[in-house]
Amino acid sequence: MSRMIFVNLPVADLPRAMRFYTALGFANNPQFSDETAACMVWSDAIYVMLLTHAKWQGFTTRPICPPGSSEVSLALALDDRAEVDHLVEVGAAHGGTADVNPPEDHGFMYQRSLLDPDGHVWEPFWMDAAFAGGEAKTEEAAR
Repeated sequence: MSRMIFVNLPVADLPRAMRFYTALGFANNPQFSDETAACMVWSDAIYVMLLTHAKWQGFTTRPICPPGSSEVSLALALDDRAEVDHLVEVGAAHGGTADVNPPEDHGFMYQRSLLDPDGHVWEPFWMDAAFAGGEAKTEEAAR
């Protein structure tokens, strides 16, 4: 079996959360979804499990973070700056909040943030491939 990541997120309203993630381009895998959870697929290796609060509490006794707090930030690498902007705009149009953290533009890397309807922070970003591969220095990539 290849390495994969399943990000588990507690959600207050499962249908609303599914609509939000579908709008961002995630696909639902009905094989691992029911009235308490939805498996949303980003790629062959990245899955987001949306869990109702009751289902979430079956996995841990730790409390769900209160609204307005953050426990993690989930970064998604995208192909270009335009895709970063598009994902944030689509998310904001479907119940999310754009730019809960200030956008960052370092020339070689561009990042924005998106809060989902349940307060989970996503940070779509683009990074220059030459810089990421070590082929370009920061100053070169910024040009």
